[in-house]
Amino acid sequence: MEEIFKQTLLYDFYGELLTEHQKSVYEDFIFQDLSLSEIASLRGISRQGVFDLLHRINKSLENYEEKLHLVERFLALKKDVTKIEAEVERLKETDPDADVSAMEQVIHHMREMI
Repeated sequence: MEEIFKQTLLYDFYGELLTEHQKSVYEDFIFQDLSLSEIASLRGISRQGVFDLLHRINKSLENYEEKLHLVERFLALKKDVTKIEAEVERLKETDPDADVSAMEQVIHHMREMI
């Protein structure tokens, strides 16, 4: 499951850098859960051709991430927001009179951005 999550994130961030053909084959495999044989049949190419294309697409997406680190930064930011939320909750528990509404609004806006 983690591999599919990783592939989905990479595609979300870098999918627009792929050709239309690459995008459609990748979407068939990842999002439509079609087999290599099904995609080959739909596209009029060999099963091996689909396999090779998917391998090249994955390599391209991973290379973009190695250079740009957008997914890594996104996941780090998401983790940081979760930590901030936990700290606000801890503050509310330890000091019931604390006014944390402004912090909660900031967290809400951060969640919307990511």
